[in-house]
Amino acid sequence: MRKKYKNKIVSFFVSFILIASGILYFQLNYVPKSLYNIQSMKSNQTESYYVNQWCTPSFGKKEFRLWDMTRVDCLTRDYAIEFDFAKKWAESIGQSLYYAEMTHKKPAVVLILTNLTDMRYVKRVERVNKDIQIFLIKAF
Repeated sequence: MRKKYKNKIVSFFVSFILIASGILYFQLNYVPKSLYNIQSMKSNQTESYYVNQWCTPSFGKKEFRLWDMTRVDCLTRDYAIEFDFAKKWAESIGQSLYYAEMTHKKPAVVLILTNLTDMRYVKRVERVNKDIQIFLIKAF
């Protein structure tokens, strides 16, 4: 009787570990819709470094100043782009939407990923607004 009970407990824990590892695997290997927009760059840099590397003069205007003295990180022909580290995803959405409205461009964000778990923030941006173009910089 006692051996039967022990086998059930072992089976439960094995099942739990398999399910938990499967959930973790799918979260860490999440493939965003914007997969084709991932660029790898040096890690441990400031946000302005990534703006300077990504927003070249042939691509767009860096730090474009609006009439109300706010600045778009990168203004291109089609997009008003806000750069932020992934943890500041909500702030980047708001700024991008505001800049897009002020410049009559499409909103876009560049999320700087500093570790693998930052993909959860990409999911949040996708859930909030499907019209925001997402670009990713992998900096880890």
